[in-house]
Amino acid sequence: MKITAAVCRGQGEEFKIEEIDLGDPREDEVLVRNVGAGVCHTDLICRDQWYPVPLPAVFGHEGSGIVEAVGKQVTKVKPGDHVVMSFMSCGVCKSCRLGRPAYCAELYGRNFSGGRPDESSALTDANGGRLNGHFFGQSSWATHSLAYERSVVKVDQSAPLELLGPMGCGIQTGAGAVLSTFNPEAGTSIAIFGAGSVGLAALMAAKAVGCTTIIAVDLKPQRLAIAKELGATHGINATEGNSVEAIKDITGGGVDYAIELTASPKVFRNAVESLGPLGTVALIGAAALGTEYTFDMNDVMLSGKKVVGHIESGNLAPDILIPRLVALMQQGKFPLEKLVTTYKLDEVNKAAHDTESGVTVKPVLVF
Repeated sequence: MKITAAVCRGQGEEFKIEEIDLGDPREDEVLVRNVGAGVCHTDLICRDQWYPVPLPAVFGHEGSGIVEAVGKQVTKVKPGDHVVMSFMSCGVCKSCRLGRPAYCAELYGRNFSGGRPDESSALTDANGGRLNGHFFGQSSWATHSLAYERSVVKVDQSAPLELLGPMGCGIQTGAGAVLSTFNPEAGTSIAIFGAGSVGLAALMAAKAVGCTTIIAVDLKPQRLAIAKELGATHGINATEGNSVEAIKDITGGGVDYAIELTASPKVFRNAVESLGPLGTVALIGAAALGTEYTFDMNDVMLSGKKVVGHIESGNLAPDILIPRLVALMQQGKFPLEKLVTTYKLDEVNKAAHDTESGVTVKPVLVF
């Protein structure tokens, strides 16, 4: 079928709106008519080849839409269902069998290779040339996507579908760090280093589960203002002093939990040092391959601190986490709509620029 998509043809180049061809769904695939698709930091670092996804390619990995057709083996969803598309995993490795597909042994290849597991692509351009697709199993910066049964999540049809796409990656990543990796008790404290969309999702989740000291750290006053509106008890502008000392003053010795979202080794060290005894820090910020960080080993050992990596839904499957987030949103406890600014598909380059400059917290392309 003919579809319209935003195509990246070269490293760092602007996206071009093109009419392209999309193949029919295979037995385990689902054809989705996209309603919305988030613009994420990961799309842009792949455009810039921090992660070497083969080009030309169609990106987009936070899609939401309506199922139009399914392959012969698909039983999870049917035409007419509303779905959020999330990341792809193999389903057979140890992590997948434990119900933790975010840590799939084949995660990189299944999401960043530019094709299906057999290396084919369902996308071709107007001249018949291959376009790399299946990005995160969806390539949702297009009017339609081919997703996998394994990676689609059915959602309540009364929820605002055009806003739900970011729950497939960035929003579930931030919220999942709190809800699946930390599982904080009510009354605990958390510091969030980076008040972008992922950090603010973590903040909203922390408030929803009863954290009583929620500290947002950022460079931009407007982001700190949004954090306060969403439930932060404190906001620290990192340009105005020592954020670690400020956190320890607020908490009387350090936070129970911290999240690093900036991909800066210096900020990650600050997050580690901001912990109190027995505290846990989660690294989420996606840095260029090969980036290294340092911290005082004795600070970690003597205080019983924990350093963990976290991506996507963490220790929960998207089929569990995303419906929970939708339910919280419907109850007014997870106001995702306050983060979103919508753009049309042909405004994708403006959306990318606005997210990089910080003008927009969470851009969503709407179809």
